[in-house]
Amino acid sequence: MTRGILIVDVQNDFTEGGALATDGGAAVAAAITEHLRAHAYDLVAASRDWHDATGDNGGHFAPGAPDFVDTWPVHCVAGSPGAEYHPALDALAIDVHVKKGQGKPAYSAFEGVTDDGETLDEVLAEQGIDELDVVGIATDYCVKSSALDAALAGIKVRVIDGLTSAVAAESRATALDELRDAGVEVVARP
Repeated sequence: MTRGILIVDVQNDFTEGGALATDGGAAVAAAITEHLRAHAYDLVAASRDWHDATGDNGGHFAPGAPDFVDTWPVHCVAGSPGAEYHPALDALAIDVHVKKGQGKPAYSAFEGVTDDGETLDEVLAEQGIDELDVVGIATDYCVKSSALDAALAGIKVRVIDGLTSAVAAESRATALDELRDAGVEVVARP
């Protein structure tokens, strides 16, 4: 078995003080760095929301009145400080960087591409990754979507719950149940 890890959207805008902060986002960034130093992976991939600076990004942005379900405040604009990885995340440990949401809504890392235009699915197949740990932000949106898409791609997926942060406790619990129901293993932080 060849194991990789996918770090989902550990960006400044999703941590304390950001446009769409999750509680504990900064602590998750630091904990993921500790995890990477203690565990060997064959591939470390990370996704980032990377939204266009102009327009509503396919209806994703609603600066005046977001519903926080399908529309959101402006966040993770390409090249802005909010779109950068959180400083507690060791970005030097990342082998593959995937950008998603360029001009359109995108929750799953599998909807993004590398700077070379490769999809995450293509990268994982090239590297022979058949087991994938998924961590990051937010458990109830992008982590869930990315883990479900990885499972649909035939990869054995585990979400490390102690290395994620969520928008809300109730939606986090629902997301973890959905993941389990789809055959994704949800484990505590080792």
